[in-house]
Amino acid sequence: MTKRSCPICSKPRSEEFSPFCSSRCRDRDLAQWLNDGYAVPGPPADPEDIAREE
Repeated sequence: MTKRSCPICSKPRSEEFSPFCSSRCRDRDLAQWLNDGYAVPGPPADPEDIAREE
């Protein structure tokens, strides 16, 4: 079984903060999500299309 590393800093994972090594890396990942640092590739969504779906 291969040990996986922290996706942020590549240090060994901590069971307490899995899949991260520490609360710092966990918080950095959360900040990326909250600041739109991660995105799914594709065309931009049109707000009018989203409104029609609701």
